[in-house]
Amino acid sequence: MEWTETKIYTSSEGIDILCANLMDIGIKGFAVQDAESFNEFLENKEGKWDYIDEDLLGLSSCESCVTVYIPRNAQGAEMLTALKSMLAGMKEKDSQNIFGRLDIECSGIREEDWANNWKQYFKPLNIGRKLIIKPSWENCENPENRIILEIDPASSFGTGQHHTTRLCLELLEKSISEGDKILDIGCGSGILSIGAMLLGADNAVAVDIEENAVNTAVENASKNHISTDKYHAYCGNIIADSALADKIDGVYDIITANIVADVLIAMKNLFARYLRNNGTLIISGIIEERMKEVTDAVESAGFTVQEYNIKDGWAAVRLIKK
Repeated sequence: MEWTETKIYTSSEGIDILCANLMDIGIKGFAVQDAESFNEFLENKEGKWDYIDEDLLGLSSCESCVTVYIPRNAQGAEMLTALKSMLAGMKEKDSQNIFGRLDIECSGIREEDWANNWKQYFKPLNIGRKLIIKPSWENCENPENRIILEIDPASSFGTGQHHTTRLCLELLEKSISEGDKILDIGCGSGILSIGAMLLGADNAVAVDIEENAVNTAVENASKNHISTDKYHAYCGNIIADSALADKIDGVYDIITANIVADVLIAMKNLFARYLRNNGTLIISGIIEERMKEVTDAVESAGFTVQEYNIKDGWAAVRLIKK
């Protein structure tokens, strides 16, 4: 397997939080380079060293950096986009610049090439019993006469290739009813809300902290012949932005949220606010190790777990509002 070396530049103070966030998006192995830690080691080392390599001494003045290795396949392509989205969220919250610049460098790939690099991995994919996910630039055979969901992810998360998205769509297919009203939080490419519309929902509201994701979701809705009066997308952080939280206020039949564990926990009361009684909440983006922590928190806000959907260390959960 080929790998892309990805360096994330941060600060000494930001390393622990960054590493925790990396684990939440499924990146569990990383190398840390930090001047503060190295200088502390030099000051406290035992014994005498006659020689220290000059390259090693360079660590005493290096910029703090966390290096990860991303597989060059469909899962890795989604992971790169999840990483970009996660860093954007950290930057938005970092008004005091605690985390440093949070820029990334990928060996052998420029950030502006991400959208094109998606294309070599993104192929038509059957999901559940009814859907086939198709990239907008490819034709595909459809002998089972499935519902075609056409997606151009650009640099936004959500092609169906990553387990978290697939697990959500499988639960969504089981849950949707004609005429449902959908709220898609952390919409990315819009794949979940658009999928819900194609499966029979009447209208959808999509929200994401990244403007590019919101624009991409609107474009993808149009590609799937969903009218603008039925599909509305907003950019912002509904946890921190009360005006936006009020703007999307309503009573929804289904809420989807494919994000990360800590954000899902922080949104538990918003889920309760927006969802009708006996409505369905589908959450994902959860590594299996944190599944119980997340479901316990959401259940404390008035929900009951109905079903788990787990694959290869990732979990999606369907809950009902009591």
